[in-house]
Amino acid sequence: MSTTTAAPVEGNTLFPIVLSIVAAAATGVLWAYANPIQLVPGVIQWRIFAFLPPLVGILLGWKSGFICGYLGTIVWSLLAGTFIPAHSLIVDGIMVGLTGLVPGLMFDPAKQTFDRAVLIKIAAVCLIVGLVMVAAVSASLAYLGIFPFWWAMGYLGLSDIVPMLIGTPLLVIPAYKMLKSALPGGFKRF
Repeated sequence: MSTTTAAPVEGNTLFPIVLSIVAAAATGVLWAYANPIQLVPGVIQWRIFAFLPPLVGILLGWKSGFICGYLGTIVWSLLAGTFIPAHSLIVDGIMVGLTGLVPGLMFDPAKQTFDRAVLIKIAAVCLIVGLVMVAAVSASLAYLGIFPFWWAMGYLGLSDIVPMLIGTPLLVIPAYKMLKSALPGGFKRF
């Protein structure tokens, strides 16, 4: 298993903010248009890019991860035609933002090595934060009378948790290497 670490850097602080906004827009567009499998046609699709908020959080910092998840959810809901103000802006946005925030708080490439044990921990954190997110979003949808709670839990769990659980640990090392080679002078996580 490949291992990587980074030295703390006091470099560019604007880069992770801008990149998190770009990642949020890309996340929303990918969730809206690049989801090949419809779990509930027109309502819930398998969001194969659900790993983006935790990946951005780990690489760019917890605030960047939150921005990616929150704004990505808003962009997605507007593009997909599923925007519900109380749900999208409060529950869904915040809870998906937490899927980027929590891994970003727990894993910092400057302070740890991405070895097998850390990758397993990343997967475990994605599972736990994914379950909390799905439960809160399902409760909100049930409260609004849109979906029954357990039905939403099952489909949203498949939609979001599976890609986070597999994609985040699988892509964190290559994404970190690409980021490091793009910015050899480094940047400060946000």
